Amino acid sequence: MMLLVTFMMALREVRRNTMRSFLTMLGIVIGVGAVITMVTIGKGATRQVTESVGALGENVLMLRPGAQRRGGMRQGAKGFEAADVSAIENEVPGISAVAPTSSTQATIVFGNENVSTSVTGTTNQYLEVRGYSLGTGRLFSEAETAIGSPVCILGTTVEQNLFADADPIGERIRVGRVSCQVVGVLESKGAAAFGDQDDVVLMPMLAVQRRVAGEPNIDSINIKANEGQSLEVLQAQIEALMRERRGVQRGATDDFNVRNVQEIADAMSAVTTSLTSLLGGIAAVSLLVGGIGIMNIMLVSVTERTREIGTRLAIGALASEVLLQFLVEAVVLSTLGGIIGIGTGVGLSYGASRVLELPFVVAPEVMVGAFVFSAVVGIGFGYLPARKAAHLNPIEALRHE
Repeated sequence: MMLLVTFMMALREVRRNTMRSFLTMLGIVIGVGAVITMVTIGKGATRQVTESVGALGENVLMLRPGAQRRGGMRQGAKGFEAADVSAIENEVPGISAVAPTSSTQATIVFGNENVSTSVTGTTNQYLEVRGYSLGTGRLFSEAETAIGSPVCILGTTVEQNLFADADPIGERIRVGRVSCQVVGVLESKGAAAFGDQDDVVLMPMLAVQRRVAGEPNIDSINIKANEGQSLEVLQAQIEALMRERRGVQRGATDDFNVRNVQEIADAMSAVTTSLTSLLGGIAAVSLLVGGIGIMNIMLVSVTERTREIGTRLAIGALASEVLLQFLVEAVVLSTLGGIIGIGTGVGLSYGASRVLELPFVVAPEVMVGAFVFSAVVGIGFGYLPARKAAHLNPIEALRHE
């Protein structure tokens, strides 16, 4: 009952000096809002990175050439050959699909429209490895793949830029200097942190190597593991095979890299999580500044109400009751600021997520934590003024002008 009365008295004091109370709470509002905004944006960035890496495919290893040092000299990257792809398919168990790629940039022309995009030479297994689906049309035939026919499958971004609402199937476009027939269109995967996944043109590997890029090297080999297959074991087997095939001596640096897509996702998520924690910590400093503001105003309030405190103590109020009254006032100010700060933070983070095109990830635990922290700030910084009020000498307090 006494606590309820004390709480009502605290609300009365807050209402009596509305403007001062609001300015006192402002530091807490800014602190809580800043923490929620920073953490929410950080979590949104982390999710976007995870989804972007996931767009590269699930259970996927990416084999790419890398530079090697020999005799103190750094040598350029050596590409892969078709025999390397066959060796991986035939000698490494636990593989679901293997998709070699040879990529280049080219200008794509249809009628009066043209776009510059990535042209990837590959096989039909590329769709399975990278998680694409065919929207309309068909895949490459075995004959087209074998002889490198000038046929292509378009990503939806390229399709829209060139054909708008027209049906592209069967039409001929120019890829670089090569006339190419459109046989299919991919389903959209959307934009991601790694770029627009739909801004791509797929062609048979030999068509790109011979007609577009003009070189026989394979840029990368994408490998999808069977469900339940250990990627670490598979990665070790592929590394051993490629060291043997590329003549890498024992103890020498590999002239290739095998990357686990999940490892890339984890590493990038760890970076964004660390940045989120850093930004949240910096924003939390403003909560301490807000707490100092509460302490200063409460000290002023104690000075202004010295005669009132003296009267209460003179008529029998306990020091603990006076202490509780001023402590509750400080907590009310900080918690009200925390509630307003939560609303402000959610609104700001939602707006920022829309502007930055990030997922809006609500973190209830952060909101609860910020609210609790604001209450703790009220208790911590309100204790000194409350203690000062409780220890006033009643006679001296009544003499105060």
